[in-house]
Amino acid sequence: MTLKTTPLNAAHRAMGAKMVDFGGWDMPVNYGSQIDEHHQVRNDVGMFDVCHMRVVDVKGADVRIFLRYLLANNVDKLTLPGKALYSTMLLENGGVIDDLIVYFMNEDWFRIVVNAGTADKDIAWMKKQAAEFKVPKAAIATSKGGERSEGAVDRGDAPVTITSRDELAMIAVQGPNARAKVWEALPGSRELTEKLIPFSAVEMGTMFIARTGYTGEDGFEIMIPAKAAPFFWATLAENGVKPIGLGARDTLRLEAGMNLYGQDMDESVNPLESGLAWTVDLTSPRDFIGKTALLANPPVSKLAGLILLDRGVLRGHQKVHTAHGIGEITSGSFSPTLEKSIALARLPKEVAIGDTVQVAIRDKMLNAQVVKYPFARNGKGLI
Repeated sequence: MTLKTTPLNAAHRAMGAKMVDFGGWDMPVNYGSQIDEHHQVRNDVGMFDVCHMRVVDVKGADVRIFLRYLLANNVDKLTLPGKALYSTMLLENGGVIDDLIVYFMNEDWFRIVVNAGTADKDIAWMKKQAAEFKVPKAAIATSKGGERSEGAVDRGDAPVTITSRDELAMIAVQGPNARAKVWEALPGSRELTEKLIPFSAVEMGTMFIARTGYTGEDGFEIMIPAKAAPFFWATLAENGVKPIGLGARDTLRLEAGMNLYGQDMDESVNPLESGLAWTVDLTSPRDFIGKTALLANPPVSKLAGLILLDRGVLRGHQKVHTAHGIGEITSGSFSPTLEKSIALARLPKEVAIGDTVQVAIRDKMLNAQVVKYPFARNGKGLI
């Protein structure tokens, strides 16, 4: 099978990256020492190729009403242009199709960024829902200044359009010095982004700059025309920003307590059992796909952090033995910041912070402590 490549593939190879098959994409796992790359982001700045992620524009007069129904989190929280919201998108049974970020640009345009491995599935689901969606009569469209929208139930046309922006690439610059380095590399960006609060974005010509990320550090995720991505990558490098591979990206996000789709959540588990209750709005009266299932099936497990007390390394799928039953590690690794082995694990809901549990590693039962994650953020350990 021929692997997919991003616009930065040649740049990675020129920089000496070790390339691996990542979900069908030819991607850099590291450029040398993975641990050094991890510390580079926690303490200074690094850049990541995230061009394999997909940008999707959702547009139309009824787009806000549609997204209220499509997403588990409530887009009515988004009122300022550029503001972003993290949400899950669910099946009718409450399983997680994907986790995503949605940006409100204006009442006719929301931008969504979805994961690479689920992008085609996500877009097909969105288009199916858009084709079947009918604006409810008497829907209160807060986007219309509170006026009542009498959208006809029997409308034949789809209320929104779903467009995959395949011509856009994305580069993440992360770390305590990330913003300063972007301002150096991108003239005119400081004036536009210096007052940008976390989880918000702004357009800059053909670029889209969001103060978001997946490392637990400050920084930007920058969407740019794919043809311009290699030049921007090279400009960042010339300004002292070092490239970071997927290996360090994974340990950074794990320390920051950020879920990875396919490990910490998927279609077989609902978000309430994946540490994602904060991405689900069950308090508003609106209906959304999966809401009925979530209300009918209270969680019996929860996601918690583990720190290994004995010598060894925690890994995904290892069984966790507790006084309340068996759990399982969803993501585990060595934490360069804490210099300990850490994990996210799905455990029986009765397990408490501070409990000691046992993890089955090969033929041994090793002790681990249940902790509240995140483990590290903003350049320092939290545990």
